[in-house]
Amino acid sequence: MSQPGAATERRLIEIIRRAARRAPAVRVGIGDDCAVLEPAAGSLLLATTDLLIEDVHFRRRWATPTDIGWKSLAVNVSDIAAMGGRPRWGLIALACPEAVTVEEAEAFYTGVQALATEHDVAIVGGDTSSSPRGWVVNVTLLGEAVRAPIVRSTARVGDVIAVTGSLGRSAAGLALLEANPAPAGVGGDARADVTSAHLRPRPRTREGLWLSEAGGVTSMIDLSDGLATDLGHLCEESGTGARVDLGRIPVEASVHAVARALDRDALTWATGGGEDYELLLTAAPDALDRLAGGLVRATGTKLTAVGRMMRAAEGIQYLDAEGHAVSVRPGFEHFVTGRARA
Repeated sequence: MSQPGAATERRLIEIIRRAARRAPAVRVGIGDDCAVLEPAAGSLLLATTDLLIEDVHFRRRWATPTDIGWKSLAVNVSDIAAMGGRPRWGLIALACPEAVTVEEAEAFYTGVQALATEHDVAIVGGDTSSSPRGWVVNVTLLGEAVRAPIVRSTARVGDVIAVTGSLGRSAAGLALLEANPAPAGVGGDARADVTSAHLRPRPRTREGLWLSEAGGVTSMIDLSDGLATDLGHLCEESGTGARVDLGRIPVEASVHAVARALDRDALTWATGGGEDYELLLTAAPDALDRLAGGLVRATGTKLTAVGRMMRAAEGIQYLDAEGHAVSVRPGFEHFVTGRARA
């Protein structure tokens, strides 16, 4: 990255150091070969990493460097939230074309730091490189769990399936950003709601922590690849089947507005669109009302029951409003032709 006016590696490192904040559990931060961290006594260490690639996970036609920075950290924070943990320390690796400007690099790290500050994450290191084609971002995030993490493999037959928030907003936002020309009939509030959900998702850290402490949750996963895909992961790990009542899936009015304007199906976005970063969980039936009421009081986030865990032999069933079984298209999957996420 040595072209005149472009961001050199040294300048990128200085931008990272300026953006990073000091944290009490960081013995040694950016500037040495390794960060030196001090987890809380008795806590368990959680580790996750995600790779975001231009034109697969984001498109710079509409995603600003600040959006990209925010989202690259957010998808990792969501993984920690899904375990009922607290995100603590992040490492950011960025590769981009040699022509990247200092302003673009600073905007990227501004987005990273804005999300980091919101979730009390300290950026403690990373790496930079030139890229022959497009931006590539890799984030590694470490977190802590004081209690046993909530995992995917412990759902039980008879458990209730529930989701936080609502589904389909990110997919609706992507469809709207891709639409050319922009459709009529989508108000400014609806447009802002769905596009912000796609460009700057908000991980459910507070909700995951509260659910971990409340008890009664038997398994949990974040909805990154879509309800159909992620429920499949949960069932596979738990050795169960599932039944989902499609009519109970929460979908916001903004998603329906975009679907009408584009002649698309809002429920398809809600089940297979992906990148909602809500929490999909299972819970004991007698715990659901307590969890739903407590969660909305503690965080303002609703919890909606959408189905029930079944025996593995029954598979995963999706029922329409009349109780008839219908097929549901799976969500995002890498290495499948024509299934780019961005």
